[in-house]
Amino acid sequence: MHEGHQGISPVSSAIDQIGRRTLNAAFAVHRALGPGLLESVYEACLAQELGKAGLRCQRQVGVPVTYDEVRVDVGYRIDLLVEGSVVVEVKSIDALASIRTAQILTYLRFSGARLGYLINFNSVLLKNGIRRVVL
Repeated sequence: MHEGHQGISPVSSAIDQIGRRTLNAAFAVHRALGPGLLESVYEACLAQELGKAGLRCQRQVGVPVTYDEVRVDVGYRIDLLVEGSVVVEVKSIDALASIRTAQILTYLRFSGARLGYLINFNSVLLKNGIRRVVL
């Protein structure tokens, strides 16, 4: 797990609770489906499970970049934004590379969210495929 940068305060207990509920939903999806499916399947099923848990979830949320006071839409998309405060990037790959952490840090920075999860559903044990990222 990655815990962002030293010296930055932890996330609020309310956001941390949303994060825990998000992970519970991810574990439910993984228990039902197992590894080996497409990312789009896991994303749709996780969004469904989050809704069942009473959490507001947006899919494929655009993240514009501001450069030189100009807003530029360059195609960044957050897979899932839970309760407007937790970023979830869904993967179904062999292993999470460090570039994936950089990707979610970018999403956190430009979205204003502080807590994010990289969740690799292509893991035999889902707990080994989760990275928690705090900005």
